[in-house]
Amino acid sequence: MANGKWTAADLPSQTGRTILITGANSGIGYQAAKELALKGAHVLLGVRDAAKGAAALERLRREVPAASAEVAQLDMASLSSIRAFANQFLARGIALDVLINNAGVMALPKRELTVDGFERQFGTNHLGHFALTGLLMPALLQAPAPRVVTVSSLAHRNGKIEWSNLQGETHYVPWDSYNASKLENLLFALELQRRVKATGSPLLSIPVHPGIARTSILANGPGTRDIKSIAVTLLGPFITQDDAMGALPTLYAATAPQAKGGEYIGPDGFQGFRGYPTVEQPRPQALDEAAAQRLWSVSEELSGVTYLPAA
Repeated sequence: MANGKWTAADLPSQTGRTILITGANSGIGYQAAKELALKGAHVLLGVRDAAKGAAALERLRREVPAASAEVAQLDMASLSSIRAFANQFLARGIALDVLINNAGVMALPKRELTVDGFERQFGTNHLGHFALTGLLMPALLQAPAPRVVTVSSLAHRNGKIEWSNLQGETHYVPWDSYNASKLENLLFALELQRRVKATGSPLLSIPVHPGIARTSILANGPGTRDIKSIAVTLLGPFITQDDAMGALPTLYAATAPQAKGGEYIGPDGFQGFRGYPTVEQPRPQALDEAAAQRLWSVSEELSGVTYLPAA
């Protein structure tokens, strides 16, 4: 650890571990997959688009010739896709050491629905990962020291859950919906930690955020159609970091022996915009246990996936 800063060079050996990363074909997800493969993990690249998954796997094998990896067909905006993948994985009878809930969409200009009829940001960023985690819980609990890493965002700081407008049904504001979904990521991850702790399970649930990383999520979401997006683009050289740096909090949470369940890991620089992994304090709304339990109940009802009773 150079100068007390944790980097990818500090990753312990991952030989013998199986790790699934959603949204692994580009950006932070791909960078995490590459570093984990370099350390010997068997990595499953969770991707919605088969062609992009194949391209990512080809790239990974070029950059890490000894990589042990496979593409996992997994659309986080489709409960049937999530169930199909989970059933196939469980049928293999192997343990899942780490699940990295990374896939996401951001500030979609118009309200879109998933195939199941959920608002896309809520359905992809939160509900899909809630369902995937629950369905894979048997495989996670087979592992000796399992971890679930859920990627939130600085955007949770402005997040507010409107229970009467949970999915933008009465009014849809792109950034409000995104901020809420990232708050939901944190509420979920922290509630998951409380529930596994109550069962005595060794599983660690650790939320993270990448700071402001230069990935395709901006281009695939709002682009440069609003003031916030334009500001991020113009200030980019001063407040952003590349996707390799953005992946460090995820890698730390997934592998560092000193990482603890329920810690919130993000960059250590000004306002958490960029830097090296450190423990951060989430905003108070992310620590609201009543809201977390309510979100859990709503998520069970909407997804049809039930697991881990409340503490």
